Amino acid sequence: MIPRLVLVTDRSQLSLGRGLIRTVSECVDAGLSAVIVREHDLAPAARAALVRELTALPGLTVISSRIHDVAVHGLHVAAHQPAPRQGWWGRSCHSRHDVERAAAEGASWATLSPYAASGSKPGVRTLLEAGDFAVHPIPTLALSGVGAHNAAAAVAAGAHGVAVMGAVMRAGDPACVVADLVEALR
Repeated sequence: MIPRLVLVTDRSQLSLGRGLIRTVSECVDAGLSAVIVREHDLAPAARAALVRELTALPGLTVISSRIHDVAVHGLHVAAHQPAPRQGWWGRSCHSRHDVERAAAEGASWATLSPYAASGSKPGVRTLLEAGDFAVHPIPTLALSGVGAHNAAAAVAAGAHGVAVMGAVMRAGDPACVVADLVEALR
């Protein structure tokens, strides 16, 4: 099953001089157990090397976003992508109907967004209602604008857990943010 806390990577949001491998490694030390690797802009060989380094981190479940990679544990597809024919996978969703469709196609989990206003995508979409996160046929992670301040509220609203990008990627101390999220989700 997908954990209650999943980190979504975006190295472009990291503080100057901070590397993605180091950041994720520190987050694993703070209690992170799953990561979705985005980094869609990397050349295939560079992205494959990044994935291999992440899969070497002990206890970390590595999920690839949109791009199949034999080294990972799972695949997270975009809302518009076709369902994979096999393997452990999830889908990005933006409505209750999207989650139901993902479950019917065989997804093991879904991210559902936007949960809250996001520093990564300010003013992009109308926020979902808290009730939109309750009673889904598959574990659903609240995504967008999630931090330690509202992660527990997302779970209280019915989400299985949270997927976090900006709060961790932009932090001066990403491991501290992960530790706070782990505590908030207990």
